[in-house]
Amino acid sequence: MRQYWLSALAALALVGCGDGSPFGGATTTTDGTTTTTTIPDTVTGSLTSYTFDATTQTLVVRGISLDDTPFEATYRRRPAMDRNGYLAFTAQDGSLNRHVTAYVLEIDGTSATVLGSGPHLGEVVQGSRMARASYDPPDAGLVKYAGHYIGLLNGAGDGGDLLAVAAGTAVDIRPTEAAEVTGDAFVTADFVDNKVSGLIYNRVFVDSPGTALENLELRETAIDGSGTFSGNVHQGSTDKGDYAGVFGGTDSSAVAGALHATDHIAATQNEKETGIFVLGKCGTPTASAVCTQPVP
Repeated sequence: MRQYWLSALAALALVGCGDGSPFGGATTTTDGTTTTTTIPDTVTGSLTSYTFDATTQTLVVRGISLDDTPFEATYRRRPAMDRNGYLAFTAQDGSLNRHVTAYVLEIDGTSATVLGSGPHLGEVVQGSRMARASYDPPDAGLVKYAGHYIGLLNGAGDGGDLLAVAAGTAVDIRPTEAAEVTGDAFVTADFVDNKVSGLIYNRVFVDSPGTALENLELRETAIDGSGTFSGNVHQGSTDKGDYAGVFGGTDSSAVAGALHATDHIAATQNEKETGIFVLGKCGTPTASAVCTQPVP
């Protein structure tokens, strides 16, 4: 199993990011509403915007090249690939074209989506964004959020969703499917001091069950007046990347965030991971069972 883990991520590729300032205005759309947030370019990656309809379970993606014929592509729903409540979608225009996997989740009008391809012709695309229908700051000071995390790596996964190629097709030109990471997420927010921090833990490499990965620390950062935030991903004292997020829903009943981390898995080199978390507030029906801790 360990050997498979190493070989699955052996051919890691660099992910292209947009030009310009490392912090840019990023607009995402969900359910006909639009919110503008400040998200690091490393986090948004190649994803320009998305539209998710939770009722019809439809995901429209904009900005990803070579995933499908039009610039605005409606991805295929893939229920068999769902992970811990995150809905799976994929796109592949032909058997020798790039394969892209996407995950999305919405809680109380607050959503995030992440997408990534496996290595193909020496390249990988990754990106993530979040959106919300409204922002309503809570009355309470300290608030906790808990739930699950989903991430995509720039290595090859199991390939179960790839279109069939002709026998004898050279391995060098065959597309691959993005490797997946699952985990849990816990976020604490202080709406008096306007600070937020969190942790991505219980991380597992899906394509090699039982292979645990290191935690990702969402270091304390400021919540701005519109309920958005961005900060650094750490492992101990080492900076490993960036994250960003938004609070949404009545009384800030949910938080959606996205991250991008690099060189953060001890068993590999040149790994790049993009991932999302959409979490319910502790005390609400959508929150994780981890919230049910004894109160002193």
